[in-house]
Amino acid sequence: MHPILFYGVPSGCSFGSIVALEWLGAPYRLSRIEMPEVVTGDAYRRINPVGETPTLMDENGQLISESLAILNHIGARGIDKKLGFAQGSRDFDRLNQMLAYLNTSFFGAFAPLWYALEHGADGADKTALTRYGAAEVVNVHAELEAMLGESPWLLGEHKTLADAYFIGIARWTKYHAVLDRRDYPKLQRLYDRLEADPAVKFAHAIEKQVQPVGSGGFMGHVSLDEALRLLPAAR
Repeated sequence: MHPILFYGVPSGCSFGSIVALEWLGAPYRLSRIEMPEVVTGDAYRRINPVGETPTLMDENGQLISESLAILNHIGARGIDKKLGFAQGSRDFDRLNQMLAYLNTSFFGAFAPLWYALEHGADGADKTALTRYGAAEVVNVHAELEAMLGESPWLLGEHKTLADAYFIGIARWTKYHAVLDRRDYPKLQRLYDRLEADPAVKFAHAIEKQVQPVGSGGFMGHVSLDEALRLLPAAR
């Protein structure tokens, strides 16, 4: 059995895991999970009790949730491509540091804005959430701009899983117009470089349900019902 990535639409952070799988190039399948309807339903909660994407079902039917864990799982299989690094090495620590920052500070900065948008906040509540979220998004962009320095990629001369995760979140400014990324020219160059990457174009095509052109690892979609039948009997 090939691994199956359960990815959320529209515009889930699972986008980064699709990019990472394309960079890895090994066989995998995808399962499309609509948000919020399907992701919070009883059927999907058999896959992920928290009701969130992404989740990865490995070749043995075992489940891994949370982007950080999934990306490290992929990275361990892509050390030869410098997507990940050997545990205990300095590069492994640097990658985890950057992934943790993206998973907490960068991702979290958008949380107040998403809440205001998705939960119908209005009046003073919406104003407060939007003001706070906007300030946080501006702050994390400034911090990442400083971290990037003159490097072409987040960790230096080679793209890694951190860049895959970054692009899936950075695109959220199209929903929340709280800054102009051109004010952060180094991040804008990274964003443009990633948007031109074939794996990122592939992930966009997958989300839009148009014919993707991939690396050859993608083996097609699996419905949620089909995936549930692949769970070990003990679950």
